[in-house]
Amino acid sequence: MSRGPVILLPPSQGKRSGGRRGGRDEFGVALGSARAMVREAVAAAAGDAEGFARIVGARGPTWERYRRGDLDGPTAPAWWRYDGVVWQHLEPESLGDAQRGRILIPSALYGITTGRDGLVDYRLTFDAALVGPGRLDAFWRPILGDVVRERCGSRPIVDLLPSEHRRALGALEGLPGRIPVDFVAADGRRAAGHAAKAVKGALARAVLLHGLDALPRFHWRGWRASSHESGVLVRAPGATAGASS
Repeated sequence: MSRGPVILLPPSQGKRSGGRRGGRDEFGVALGSARAMVREAVAAAAGDAEGFARIVGARGPTWERYRRGDLDGPTAPAWWRYDGVVWQHLEPESLGDAQRGRILIPSALYGITTGRDGLVDYRLTFDAALVGPGRLDAFWRPILGDVVRERCGSRPIVDLLPSEHRRALGALEGLPGRIPVDFVAADGRRAAGHAAKAVKGALARAVLLHGLDALPRFHWRGWRASSHESGVLVRAPGATAGASS
């Protein structure tokens, strides 16, 4: 991984289809056995279409792939595969390979990947509970915390994850260089929805391009960042300086 801050960014449900065999896999050795356990449990659950839809939230062609156990199909780099609002505003196609490699993404199927690792077109969330692994956020938690620590060491880590993804990574609070970033709506509550996802992608891009100096002076379409005692708050237009999530 090149020098510069690491970005923790969530995956997206929206994905582009397609790809080719093979691809980069920077955590394949460290997470291989855990990934195999999850894949086997997913394939077993796919024997019941209705039950599978409730657990995984997938039907049709996605279910057919899982039923066949075809989770080693064509892959595409994460930066291209993920196509939700956060990733659209990150504009990863214009970033360099080293910058994409500084993005770490929790994944219910893969555990964690970089932005340049190859992914199949999958559908699985951390709140899914499978026979064997159990609930996936709890399954991955004791594994991923250590993996992220070893990967990042004392380097700055800009944490842009929602709470459900933070839970899956374990004790992130103990990482020396972690900077949690939270997004606050005008009413002082935690911001959600399209606008908060869009600004998250824009902030991630700014940090990848310009480093940590981009954090305290970040502003985008009325959203503004400011430091506080435990990290960074990014407030929506109209939010007061005292508003917190």
